[in-house]
Amino acid sequence: MELIQIIALIVFLTAVGVIIWGKLDRAVVGLVGVALMVLLGVMGESQAFLSVDWNVIAILFGIWIIASYFGKTGIPQYLAVIALRLSRNNIAIFLTLIGILSGFISMFVDNVVVILMMAPVVFHITRKLKLGSFPFIIIVGLAANFMGTALLLGDLPPQMLHSVSKIEFAGFIWQMGRPSSFILLTITFLLTMFFMYQFKLKKMYSASAITTAAIAEIVGVNPTEYIKNKKFAAVSVGMFLITILAMSFRQVIGLHLGFIALVGMMTLVLINEIFSKQFESPSFEDILGDLDWRALIFYIVLFILVGGINHVGVIDMVAKALSVYFKQNLILGSTLLYWVTAPIVGVVEHDAYILAFLYLIRDMAASANISPWPLWWALLWAGTLGSNLTIAGAPALFVAQSICEREDTCKIQLNEFFTYSVPFVVISLVIQYILLMLFWVIPSM
Repeated sequence: MELIQIIALIVFLTAVGVIIWGKLDRAVVGLVGVALMVLLGVMGESQAFLSVDWNVIAILFGIWIIASYFGKTGIPQYLAVIALRLSRNNIAIFLTLIGILSGFISMFVDNVVVILMMAPVVFHITRKLKLGSFPFIIIVGLAANFMGTALLLGDLPPQMLHSVSKIEFAGFIWQMGRPSSFILLTITFLLTMFFMYQFKLKKMYSASAITTAAIAEIVGVNPTEYIKNKKFAAVSVGMFLITILAMSFRQVIGLHLGFIALVGMMTLVLINEIFSKQFESPSFEDILGDLDWRALIFYIVLFILVGGINHVGVIDMVAKALSVYFKQNLILGSTLLYWVTAPIVGVVEHDAYILAFLYLIRDMAASANISPWPLWWALLWAGTLGSNLTIAGAPALFVAQSICEREDTCKIQLNEFFTYSVPFVVISLVIQYILLMLFWVIPSM
């Protein structure tokens, strides 16, 4: 290994290690790591800039802004009341439905944004019913983090996969003649929520002292009252759907996904600014204030840090060393990748790990002359599902815990957290592993 490769690897591992440590702001740590890579000659300023996939950053920015408008329409509260009505006064069913709702919203909206959307809904209902908020918040967090990889838009890992592999929106539904992320993750998600309901939630609320009157006070309200301005809600939802539809037909339109997201975002902002009085919509300044700028900066520097070790050939070197083993036995190789990744991302911020390994798998598969897709899916699914183990692995869970602990009635103990996260993670990983083997690994041999 050459000196420049050693320097790049030390800077990368140190930066990632400090990020995992969690005592310093991860965006600041990433910026320091990028500065060191440039100052120490790992890459030049222009190379650092070009190593960022700005298309992915544009997707994140555009969808986050659109989602912020959507979150202020009152529709999440509307859906929550509908879910409570459908549950027929059964809190365990209601909690399961809230989790499923959060999961499916997170296919199109960043999971942290889903937490911010659903938290006010949860607190409103739990206060009315005099229930602890923790089970609701943690289920929302676990579910939102789960389904973010089902489609291209929901979370950073599928967007990074698009960056590395050029997979399109439809590829997350059906690819190479077989079901891929959306279909298989949806099966696993619904089965996991069923098992959580059957063996955890139903027992918790079987003897609940909630009165019918307390529930009636909530469901008795016309849910449409939560939607304060129907024009604002209609335009926000309409632009959201149009943007997603346009992104799903990217190949026909011939534009980059990031550009489509930005056009959808700018159109929605312009409409709301012009008709702000009629729509009673929040100002663009307020929407920008809701954006997690530190997260956006972190994702930018993450691309640069991984780009640094890729630029000097570290990833290619490791890929060639591993390629022979994966070529000999794809089942063993994908199994090891899956079950080693899952516990690692439970304690390591999973975005950095996944991005580095996406490039590693790409180069390794090329060296071994095998399809990278079984390994890419194994990495993405294990990386997403395993990150639900602790708050260190998933920013969505950290945000959920932080919001919850600000509430006087929502103190979280680690052992109580694990009673939800451990069974949720184990069940989902086992089911998804079986589907991975049946639909992707065995057919690829």
